[in-house]
Amino acid sequence: MKDSSSSSSSTITEPIGQNLIKLISNLCFSFFVFSVLIFTVIAITYQPPDPWLQSAPALTQLFTRPQNATFQIDTSVIKTGEDLSPSPQDSPLPATPISLAAAPAVTEALIDKSEEKIANSTPPIPSAACAAGDFAPGTLNCSDPRVLIAVQRFNLRAFRSIAFFDYQTPVNGSSPSECDVAWRFRNKREKSWRKYRDFRRFKIGFNNDCRYEVVHAGGWHSGANARHGPARAAAGGNGKGKGKTVPPRISSNSNRDDEINDTIPTLGSEINFRNGKYLYYSRGGDYCKGMNHYMWSFLCGLGEAMYLNRTFVMDLSMCLSATYNPSNKDEEGKDFRYYFDFEHLKEVASIVEEGEFLRDWKKWDRTHLKKRKVPVRKVVTHKVTPLQLKKDKSTIIWRQFDAPEPENYWYRVCEGQAAKYIQRPWHALWKSKRLMNIVTEISGRMDWDFDAVHVVRGEKAQNKELWPHLDSDTLPDALVEKLKGMVKPRRNLYIATNEPYYNYFDKLRANYKVHLLDDYKELWGNTSEWYNETSLLNNGRPVEFDGYMRVAVDTEVFYRGKTRVETFYNLTQDCKDGVNTC
Repeated sequence: MKDSSSSSSSTITEPIGQNLIKLISNLCFSFFVFSVLIFTVIAITYQPPDPWLQSAPALTQLFTRPQNATFQIDTSVIKTGEDLSPSPQDSPLPATPISLAAAPAVTEALIDKSEEKIANSTPPIPSAACAAGDFAPGTLNCSDPRVLIAVQRFNLRAFRSIAFFDYQTPVNGSSPSECDVAWRFRNKREKSWRKYRDFRRFKIGFNNDCRYEVVHAGGWHSGANARHGPARAAAGGNGKGKGKTVPPRISSNSNRDDEINDTIPTLGSEINFRNGKYLYYSRGGDYCKGMNHYMWSFLCGLGEAMYLNRTFVMDLSMCLSATYNPSNKDEEGKDFRYYFDFEHLKEVASIVEEGEFLRDWKKWDRTHLKKRKVPVRKVVTHKVTPLQLKKDKSTIIWRQFDAPEPENYWYRVCEGQAAKYIQRPWHALWKSKRLMNIVTEISGRMDWDFDAVHVVRGEKAQNKELWPHLDSDTLPDALVEKLKGMVKPRRNLYIATNEPYYNYFDKLRANYKVHLLDDYKELWGNTSEWYNETSLLNNGRPVEFDGYMRVAVDTEVFYRGKTRVETFYNLTQDCKDGVNTC
């Protein structure tokens, strides 16, 4: 009886245990499958916080937020490649001039080495000349390498924020004791490798050791005799230049940068055209949008061309949004080269100008039989991904954007899955060197020794709902009190502002040497290098120094200030983007 009961109990228990084990196993397996599914979904949809892979609004916000400054909303100036790349590292170089492309910065240690070599190979300075303390006509040899050494030492001491490159041999100035010297340089705060040119006049004397020293240095671009250094061919160029040198119509006293080469590249021959591979974007809804929108879309197209290993067909004609124009109207016919460095773009990306491309295309089809016409793949929707076009062998892939907004925005091509393999080539986009030359000129006239304050007013100051204190916090008396504790008196003070009334900041002049953008109008006036160069690009017609250019220059000069005072967080406790957005 006992055995029977035991056997029955065992029989009942066994199925319950097995079922429990099966239930647990099924639950574990289900959990495992569910976890794998979740992981797979995350792996497919997750986009890491890389600027290349962020959404359009997120990246637009990222690149319109200058370095802790306050230009995001009321200026809308986009950051470009030189703002994003790592800062160039200065490497040692001998003090002798070398090629511009390879020249690292001149340093004190390398000047010492050069001086040692000069001491062993150059006759000493006659003691009689040193004792006289001045130079009779013809006695100072400006080409003596020791003169250059003295200038280099002076520059390193006087301009600590500047990296100096590629000095030219000094030439005679206007008096027996003067020498004019030209060099290339870059502000150490800049992140691009682009260099600028200065030439100054130096009065040369002797120190106690009977060595050359700089007694007095002239101001920015004062060394007129050293102005004309080695220049590159094809410096100019307009919309129809086709790579040829076009003599610029500039005044004789212009400090023109002969290194700018933004001529339009040509394909060269019909054979070259037929053997090429092109990506052509028709004009879409991005036209006449804000500059941030435009560049976000443009770099999408250029990024797709790079991914497909094709030449990007580029329309140099832009439409400047009404946001940047006093007329509050969109303005067509703006040249890409007014705002961005076309030469740099040509160097790092394969591009062809749209007009050149269309002429060569029509010429080929007109002169060949129908069956030999250029193969074209027309793509009418952004939903056809770059991945689907990767193996297409057509000579031309023609993306057409005829759908209503927002389906006709170029940047739609780079959304979704395409964001995983299309990277926007921000490194290809630099600011126009013509605008940056104005920035450099303004900074140079203040001898690179200035502080800067950004004063936001305009519509924000009038909007008391979003910025209740901004107007009162940026009144002249309030500015004087605020700046007293931030900027030392009698310093050069550059004010970057959207305040239209020039005399608004007059109360600051009692304490500071105030500089405003409009103090430098001649830099874009009708006798300036910028005016003549941009007119040349515009087939001889004058170009307006528009609102976007003004803000771009104002912003860049502000960045170069030694002390930078922001409107928000420094001058007012109002939030940058309005109430409750801090």
